[in-house]
Amino acid sequence: MTTVLTHDGLRLHATAYGPADADVTVLLAHCWTADEQLWHYQVASLLSREVPGHPGARVRVVTWDARAHGRSEVPDEAACTITDLARDLGAVADALAPAGPLVLAGHSIGGMTLMALPDLRPDLVDRAAGLLLVATSAGHLGAGIDRLAARLPGGEHLVDRLPAVLGHRARRLSARAGVRRRSPRVEQAVVDRMLVGSPVRPRDAGLIADQLAAASPATMAGFVRDLRLHDREHLLRAWDAVPTVVLVGTADRLTPLSHGRRLASGIRGARLLVLPGAGHYLPLERDAVVSEQLAALVDAAVRSAVTEPAPA
Repeated sequence: MTTVLTHDGLRLHATAYGPADADVTVLLAHCWTADEQLWHYQVASLLSREVPGHPGARVRVVTWDARAHGRSEVPDEAACTITDLARDLGAVADALAPAGPLVLAGHSIGGMTLMALPDLRPDLVDRAAGLLLVATSAGHLGAGIDRLAARLPGGEHLVDRLPAVLGHRARRLSARAGVRRRSPRVEQAVVDRMLVGSPVRPRDAGLIADQLAAASPATMAGFVRDLRLHDREHLLRAWDAVPTVVLVGTADRLTPLSHGRRLASGIRGARLLVLPGAGHYLPLERDAVVSEQLAALVDAAVRSAVTEPAPA
């Protein structure tokens, strides 16, 4: 574990697995209200395997808690934006993967963070050897947020108030440490009704609710405004030269299939994989599929990066 300093002086909690001089580094950007544990299945999978045909290949995996999430510092609400998340990703890469090919994966707002890189850090796009976009969107998220709120009891009255309600709950109960996490009834209802599909393991649904219950007021209030403004479809072509896979679940109510199709059509050669019955939390709900697709991108990146030995 290490600390990475952002452009505006925040301390981010980050974790790097594998050698600093790895052949390929995988950067995993998590979603809104989560933390680096979102990727725990994928991290375990990557660390437990060898690249076929390249048993000595070295792969580094980097995860981090986004600003205002997990063990990272919380800024003012105005600094809770996708642009700032992209700058933070750049800081993490500079500190923990300053050279060499990158495989980039982002879930939800993590994927949107990657979409901001062509404007802010084109050098990272140039280094990208693989891109995995998981349950994410290039824009037009307002309708998805509205649909989510409408699924809660009284949701028709919560369309514009749900983030504020969760934020108020966070402010009110944060003064009593652990109250929300001991009894995350509201958060569990949000998870069950809005965020996951079927089947889902109870321990995974519990992790999502626990992360949601731990989210700060700034996280709740700040990012949701920026999510509504997110529109980066015009930047997708910057990824045309990067092998890209787009994953979406048929039961995803926040970034539904139409968003995945727009992403895949916006990047030349991108492959769309649709997962029946899955909701928004694919790294947990369909961990094996996400791990498999990530491993395939890593394997291809290693094959390109590692020079084949000359024949004897």
